[in-house]
Parts: sequence; structure tokens; C-alpha cells
Amino acid sequence: MLTLLKIRNLALVDELTWEPHPGFLGITGETGAGKSVIMGGIALVLGERADKGMIRSGETQCSIEAAFHLSCPETVNAQLEEAGVPPCEDGELLIRRVITATGNRQFINNTPVTQHLLRDIGAGLVDRHQPEAHRSLTSQERQLTLLDAFAANADTLAAYKTAYRSWIDARAAYRELAESEQANERELDFLRHQTEEIENARFTAEEVASLETRWQRARNAGRLRDTAVPMAQLIDGGDNSLLSQLHQAVRMGRELTRLDASLQSKLAPLDAVIEELEEVADTLNDYADSLGGDPEELAALETRVALLDTLKRKYGADFEAIEAHLAACRERLDAIDNREDRLAELEAAEKQARAAVMEAGRALSATRRKAAPRLEKDFLMHAAQLGFRQSHFRAELHAEEEPAPHGLENAEFLFGPNPGEPLKPLRLIASSGELARVMLALKSALAKQDDTPLLIFDEIDANVGGEIARAVGMKMRELGTEHQVIAITHFPQVAALADHHYLISKGVENERTVSRLCEVADDARVNELMRMLGTKGDTAAAHARALLDR
Repeated sequence: MLTLLKIRNLALVDELTWEPHPGFLGITGETGAGKSVIMGGIALVLGERADKGMIRSGETQCSIEAAFHLSCPETVNAQLEEAGVPPCEDGELLIRRVITATGNRQFINNTPVTQHLLRDIGAGLVDRHQPEAHRSLTSQERQLTLLDAFAANADTLAAYKTAYRSWIDARAAYRELAESEQANERELDFLRHQTEEIENARFTAEEVASLETRWQRARNAGRLRDTAVPMAQLIDGGDNSLLSQLHQAVRMGRELTRLDASLQSKLAPLDAVIEELEEVADTLNDYADSLGGDPEELAALETRVALLDTLKRKYGADFEAIEAHLAACRERLDAIDNREDRLAELEAAEKQARAAVMEAGRALSATRRKAAPRLEKDFLMHAAQLGFRQSHFRAELHAEEEPAPHGLENAEFLFGPNPGEPLKPLRLIASSGELARVMLALKSALAKQDDTPLLIFDEIDANVGGEIARAVGMKMRELGTEHQVIAITHFPQVAALADHHYLISKGVENERTVSRLCEVADDARVNELMRMLGTKGDTAAAHARALLDR
């Protein structure tokens, strides 16, 4: 239930704190006093789209806070956990919405959340009914949803939907292959040519990795040799070479150390330099010998490089892309070659999936057929209490030609408010007053199955008469035993039946118009009922008290 609502700077409301009671709550007040602001605040805190025009004139932002106590918070906690939001502590859910000229922010349990998550959470917390909103009852989809709620078949429905999705996927895979054209010979020749061209090249990742380097070395063998040989001779090639001069330096060093031993450690690195230069010279000589400069080898390498470049131009920027193209060609050829076998597999899978969805659908249909007569009976009982004393109602099920997302059938609610008249689909009922009562009768029938904690009825009694208004109020009072019910009404017969009566009024404070909400009881409640009756005096007071006594 809603335990707290705080609104700041929303339209005419500068600051409002409301701690609503459980049960049936009535809200009344003059037209324009601000009842719509209260309902608007609840709508905003449940994720409805916000507009900066809602901010009270002269203010930079408005905020709405709400606290809900959930007797069974498991479903909400699962949604919060999936979104990374802390769960409800002791069943307490806290929501805050801040609206500014530049944007909106929303928080659940003091954690920032998206508006989408706020709407998802709010959809399970509150069921709002407004004038003309009950026209949704004319939708066959909505009627089937109500029947399923009455049947309490959520698990069976979920199993059907899972089977249905599997069947749709299997059917789509089969049809895609069945309806695709057979590959023509031109495509086959093209695929085979590409496959053979890449395969016949016989490139490997190892060869490609070294091919460019080997080709460049073979191509420049002469220049490389002409540089490497003189370099080796400069290091070790005669009396004037580096090594010859270093050997002479070593001999001179030995003479020095013989005369002064302290120089030995300083001159020792010369021996290591000689060893390293000897290795460099040997390496250069071996490298020069390896540069054979064979024209046939160079031609072979140039042929391989040119072939690789050709494949890159055709099939990809590098060897990995060429390999990927080859794999795609092989896969396509395999699919064409094995098309009939694959088609048979997909057809068998589709038939199996269809059999599964039909089995799940029959189980779902059984729950609906069993629930329909019980819904009819319960509806007629509540409808009689709402003034339809000799009405008729039937929940018909009509088979679909093919399995549908909602099952193997759709629903059509037929209603006859007057004896002797044929039953008609709800969509053909023109009277909004009648539809409002039909909706209330259905809600009453579903009261025990419906786990929505808060029901809001916003002037749904607008098009009914006095005694019927009282019947509507009685029905909302009954719903208040299973849910928290908030009703905005202009009928004293309805307001008098509320467990708690709240008055919203408009006045001027500090030269600004403001709206205030307060609970009325005893004489204050009698005075408000008198205002709603439109009369004054002792007789009017007695009438108001009589409504409360009843």
C-alpha cells in the first residue's frame, strides 16, 4: 500500500505531505481545487512522462516522493536486483522523482534509476482507472488478459509462450531455407573458382610471415653483398683493420700492466671488444656467402609475392581475411550441397516445435475453459449489486486458425444489461456509465487474484445516477478489503462510504494560490457532504449523517 506521498512545487501544490490509510479512501473537493495534481503526482512517481511546465511558477524544480509497503516484495526485489538496485528493506519501497527545466532524475531506494525501470516497477504497484479508460475493456486482448488473471494460469501461460517462441524460430529457419532459390550453376562455378584459386596457392601463415622479407633480401642481394663484404674486411681484413689495430693496443696494454698492475682492470675490456668484433666479422662473412643471388630463386619469390597480392586484392587486405573468405565459400558450398538434408532436418524440427506448442496450448485452453463459467457467475453477482439485476454475461472463446502469441484462442466478452435483449460484445456498448460498472464488476470478480496493492478510481462514477453511485461506492468499499483503494469522486453517496475521507481545497496564502489536502471527520465530513449535496441547513445535515450511518 501507499504509505507516504510528498509533493513539492507541482502546479498549485507548494508542499504537501500525505500519509494515506489502508482500505477505501475517498478524495473530494471543488472542481479545480487540485485533485488532478494529487493524481498527477502519483502518476509521475510511477514513471509517467514529465514536463517542465508542471513546475510551480517561480520555482526551478519540483519533486515527488512516495513510500510503499509491500506485503510480498519478492517480484519487485527481483526487478531491482536485475537492475543493480538495493532491495526493499522490510518490504519498504522508496521512490523519488525530481523534475527540472533541463531534465528529470528518478531514484528507487535512494539509487538513481532509468525512467523505463520506474515505469516497470510502477506498473505492478498501481492500477489507475480514469473516465473513458474502461474503454480498454472492449479490446479482446484485454479481455483475454482478464480471463487469464481470473484463471490464475500464469505458469501455464509462460510455458505456452516459451513453446510458441521456439516454434516461431523453428518455422522461420525452415521457411528461410525452403523459400530461398536453388543456387544456380553460375554461383556454383564462381564459388568453386574462388575456393580453388585460394586453395591452389597453398599459402601458409608461416610462409606469408617471412615472404616479404625473403623477397626483399633476394631482390637486393647484390647491394647487400657489396656492403657486407667491405664491412667485414674493415673489421678483420689486414694490417689496417680494426682487429689488427686492437691487437696492437692489447700488446701495448700488457706492457703497461707489467709496469703498473693497477691498470689491468681498466684495460681488460679490450679483450671482450676483440671477441665481439671477431663474431661480427664472421657473421658478416656468413651473411655475404648466404646471398646467393640465384635468379631462379628471385623469380620464384617474385611469383609468390605477386600471387599473394592478387589474392589480397580479390579477397581481403591480409592473409587472415583471405582465409576467412575461403571458409565462407566452403560453408556456402556445403550448404548448397547438403540443402535437401538440412531442409529435412529443419522441417522435422518445425513439426516437433509445433507439436510442443499445440500441447502447451491445449493445457492453457483447458484453464481458460474451466475459468470462464466461474468468471461469468462471479461477474453477474457483482453486476447485480451494481444495478444490473437481470443482466447476462458470457465469456466466449473462439479458436484461432493458427497458434497465436496469446494461445490457441481469443476471448470475447458478451453482455446484455437488459432482459429480453440479445448479448452484445462489450465494444458495442455505447454508454460509458455502463462500461464503468462492467469494469468495476470485473475488478471485483478479480479482487482475490489481482495482487496490485493500490487501485485508483478517478471519477469513474461520473456518468451514473444516485443509487447506482452508492452501489459503485459499495463495490469500491468491498475492494478496499483486499486492496488499498483511492477514489476521486463528486458523489456524496460514494464519499460517505469511504473508510477515510480527504478534502482537497484551494486558497490564497501570501498572495499565491495553493492547494491543501486534509482528512475530514465528524462535523467537518458532514459539512463536506452537505457541500456535495448542494444544500444547507438542518435537513441537509441530517441527510449527510444518514449517508454516513448507512
